[in-house]
Amino acid sequence: MSQVPQIFRVRQQFPRVQVADVAAEVRDQLGRLKLDQRIKPGQSVAITAGSRGIANIHLILRAAAQYFQSLGARPFIVPSMGSHAGATAEGQQRMIESFGITEAFCGCPIRSSMETVVVCQTDQGFPVYFDRHAFTADHVLVCGRIKPHTDFAGEIESGLMKMMLIGLGNHDGAKIYHRAFQDYTFGQIVESVGREVLARCPIVAGLAIVENGYEDTAKIEAVLPADFLVREKALLVIARELLPRLPLERLDLLVVDEMGKNVSGTGMDTNVIGRKFNESEALPDEFPKIRRIAVRGLTEATHGNALGIGMSEFCTRRLVDQIDFGALTINCLTSGRMACAKLPLAFDNDRQMIEAALSTVGLTEPPRSRILWIRNTRELLELECSAVLLDEMRRRENVEVISALRDFPFDEGGNLPAAGIHAANLNRSAAVAGYAAAPARH
Repeated sequence: MSQVPQIFRVRQQFPRVQVADVAAEVRDQLGRLKLDQRIKPGQSVAITAGSRGIANIHLILRAAAQYFQSLGARPFIVPSMGSHAGATAEGQQRMIESFGITEAFCGCPIRSSMETVVVCQTDQGFPVYFDRHAFTADHVLVCGRIKPHTDFAGEIESGLMKMMLIGLGNHDGAKIYHRAFQDYTFGQIVESVGREVLARCPIVAGLAIVENGYEDTAKIEAVLPADFLVREKALLVIARELLPRLPLERLDLLVVDEMGKNVSGTGMDTNVIGRKFNESEALPDEFPKIRRIAVRGLTEATHGNALGIGMSEFCTRRLVDQIDFGALTINCLTSGRMACAKLPLAFDNDRQMIEAALSTVGLTEPPRSRILWIRNTRELLELECSAVLLDEMRRRENVEVISALRDFPFDEGGNLPAAGIHAANLNRSAAVAGYAAAPARH
């Protein structure tokens, strides 16, 4: 008899704050700043494009480019992602193109380069780097998502300020700033470097994006440079409230279909898995507390960069085969998070991986283990739960049980479907009448 418990599917409910027309909102927000009084016909405007898989980012950047073109300006897009995509100009352009950000779609050039200029020295004594293409532009629009950071906690985390530092600093900037984070707080470096960039570089505005738990755009706000700090702090509060989360605070095992840089800077969002300050476990006051994490593969868009795999205890051999160790090494050395690159135990198939993980969760017998199976840490609307969680999920107001109990859908080779939980077969009619009749196996 299988030691892997049966599973059932649930759908979570998140706050549904959403921008109805993304392109119109971008135009309205930029127009609200009266940038036509600063941007003159014929002037160039660099628009940043990062490495994260932001919802509607291709539409947002195209709308921004079209707005500047309506002013008679000459916009272009600058890949702004520090050391990501192998820290090469070609790799970074391929990455943003994989998000739909192409010259043909956006209607403007992409200028990708690792070249930087040294703007000045900070009070702490290290150089401030800035992308050469952006520095020589007449204006720069800093575009980025506001969200909790995967490593640092504070009033400023991931957003416009970080994009100015690490994104527009390219590999040179990312290296020196991550080194500085080991001697100073994230907030100290962000404010010190941000102050110099705002004073010495042609930043015309920011375009801040907040997402909801449905992977939709919840808010877009154009911000003047003088207001970056104040508005980013306020928007981070909103982003924290909208961040999708797992429905449980304690798990024996989390099975993850895919991880990657397009999902999170650490492959898996530490704000979701509860390992923000320690790669191997949650701190006493940190939740959720997950005993074991098992990862099945990498996203295509991460291009082999498996930074964050060290936060899991188990993985498949096919995931290891997907790793571009050159890209992983560059990102790891730049960020200073060597533990995030340590390889977990690797298994030939998913069944072996899951059964091995369940043998290490203490005195809990595998059929009674608390398991969640997710696509990735961004897509948490629907997820699979082990049978022992059925009554608990029924009692939750923000969770709907939508399938009957059934076996993990392993194939003859011991693997789950390639598309993960998106491909798991469901009997939706049984979700209405029959799920309670299927007992958990003991």
